Amino acid sequence: MRRFDTVLFDLDGTLLDTLEDICGAANHTLRELGYPERTLAEMRRFVGNGAEMQMRRALGADADEETVAKALALYKPYYAAHCQIKTKPYAGVLELMAALKAEGFRLAVVSNKPDATTKTLAARFFPGLPAFGQRDDVPPKPSPDLVFRALDTLGVAAADAVYVGDSEVDVATARNAGLPLAAVSWGFRGRQALAEAGAAVIVDTAAELLEVLR
Repeated sequence: MRRFDTVLFDLDGTLLDTLEDICGAANHTLRELGYPERTLAEMRRFVGNGAEMQMRRALGADADEETVAKALALYKPYYAAHCQIKTKPYAGVLELMAALKAEGFRLAVVSNKPDATTKTLAARFFPGLPAFGQRDDVPPKPSPDLVFRALDTLGVAAADAVYVGDSEVDVATARNAGLPLAAVSWGFRGRQALAEAGAAVIVDTAAELLEVLR
């Protein structure tokens, strides 16, 4: 992979292990609505396409639109208030980000997590890192719109950027935005799912990712 000026990162499953806090907030919401709780393994499959799709999957196919709306109204503020309990960076990620910054890369987060929570977590773990999360006026990934918004804000051409993610959604996002992808196997999906989705570059450690991006 040739040298790029800018690296755009997915957040959940790529930089941060957020699954337990997501699952906790989802199960709080399900309990409040009288639905059965979901396991970590189930939630791992449900995440990736934003909060609305996540909660639709958690509720099940029989949930009507009113129930979905109630679920989102409960989930979003609860998760925002409880998103930093067990969430932590993956092994080597802090060192990776420090090395990339020291070498002059421009870095940013582009996530399907709600925008406010994306910014909260980025500010805590990666101070100063620009962060772009899902908003009502921007369609979620795999639409390329969030990527384009990030590039426009940074003043970067798509030809100078690479996308890093851990899921099929990220593979499709990079493809739709016309960006090369470096996929990480340590996140929510794993190497096989990424390969089946068409990821050509898959790395297993943060150190390996650094070498690929250099």
